[in-house]
Amino acid sequence: MPDYFSSVELLNVFFDQNLKLLMRNYSSLKTAQVMNKTLLFRQGETCEHVWLITEGIVKLSRLTKQGSEVTVALMKKGDVIGNLYEHSSHSVMMETAQTLGEVNCFRFSYNDFKMMLSDYPALAWWVIGRNFIHQQNIERKLCAILTQSVEMRVAETLLELASVFGSRCTHGYALEIYLTQQQVADLAGASRSVVSTILNDFRSRGMLNYTRDQICINDATLCDFCHAE
Repeated sequence: MPDYFSSVELLNVFFDQNLKLLMRNYSSLKTAQVMNKTLLFRQGETCEHVWLITEGIVKLSRLTKQGSEVTVALMKKGDVIGNLYEHSSHSVMMETAQTLGEVNCFRFSYNDFKMMLSDYPALAWWVIGRNFIHQQNIERKLCAILTQSVEMRVAETLLELASVFGSRCTHGYALEIYLTQQQVADLAGASRSVVSTILNDFRSRGMLNYTRDQICINDATLCDFCHAE
C-alpha cells in the first residue's frame, strides 16, 4: 500500500484491488448504489455510519430556525461524510446529506472506519487532507462574504462549480448537476432574489446561459469579469 494517495483514482484502485480482504476484515463495509434524492442522514438525528463517496454528488444542508433549507456544501467523489465523532451513536448530525443524482459509495460503521484508519495510515492521511480542504473552503467562503461584492461571489461560485462539476460544451462548461437558484445563492452566501437578478444580468452579458434543467457557463468571459473587478 502507498504511503499516501495522490488522487481519488488511486484511492479507488486500492479499494477495487483489496475489496474482498477489506470486507472480510471490516464486516460493516458495504458497497452502495444510492438513487437520486436519497437521504443518507438527517440534521438532528443520530448517525452510526460513515460514507466514502466514489462517484456522484451529495448535498449537505441545514435547516434554519425559520424552517428554510440552506445548502452548505456539495461533496464529491473522494469525500468522506457521516459522523466521525467519538461515541458517534450518541451524537446528532448538524447537517442533512442528500444525493444529487445517483451516487456510488462505501458505507462503514463508525468503529470499523476508525479501525481501518488505524490499520491504513495512507487512508487516514487522505481523510485528514479532504477534511482540511473542506475547512479551507468554509473559511474562504466566510472571507468572501466579508470582503467581496455579491456579484464577485456569484461569479467565483459559478467558476468553481464549473471546474468541479462541469463538462465542456459550446458555451464553455455545462454543469452536470441540477442546481436551483436558491442553492447557487446559498453557496455564494447571498439571497435568492439578489442572485436571480445577477444571473439574469450575467446571461444578458453572455457570461452564462441557463434553462430549468441546466446552467451553461462561459468560463472565459466570466474569468475576464473576475479579473477586471
